[in-house]
Amino acid sequence: MIFITENLLVRRLVLEDLKGFHELESNPKVLKYATGNPKVFSENEKELKELIFKYSLAKNDFWIYAVERKIDLEFIGTVALVKDNLDDEIGYRFLEKYWKLGYGSEICKGLISYCKKIGLKKIVAHVVDENKASAKILENNKFKIVKKFISDDIKLPETKYELKF
Repeated sequence: MIFITENLLVRRLVLEDLKGFHELESNPKVLKYATGNPKVFSENEKELKELIFKYSLAKNDFWIYAVERKIDLEFIGTVALVKDNLDDEIGYRFLEKYWKLGYGSEICKGLISYCKKIGLKKIVAHVVDENKASAKILENNKFKIVKKFISDDIKLPETKYELKF
């Protein structure tokens, strides 16, 4: 287990997550503010295997974890912690049927606590400006706007948020 919140468990991805992972990564509405490109089953299967393999790498800087509900252990989405030379970035995605249930706010708080626990001093998040729900979650958790720009991948206005501990 990576971390636990009131209603959610965050753990490493496993091959048994493929059905939910594919549902997440093939939904155009979920990916609208992320990559913008839904993937077919074979692409998602390959990506899931690559993400699982990365757990074994000593120098991994791209951590994607499964999110499931405590009540029924149902896969409902993923969270990310991506490290580079400049920033430690967090992110989250949920299956569409779990939107507007408070899970985004809950997982954001959990990610903040986890990042503090592992010794990070600052985290960032990027949000496409149209994604008002995610922007509100970050602002409610005291993230500050540090930059506005056009995203490289989906060519939409985006905001970079930052939270210092």
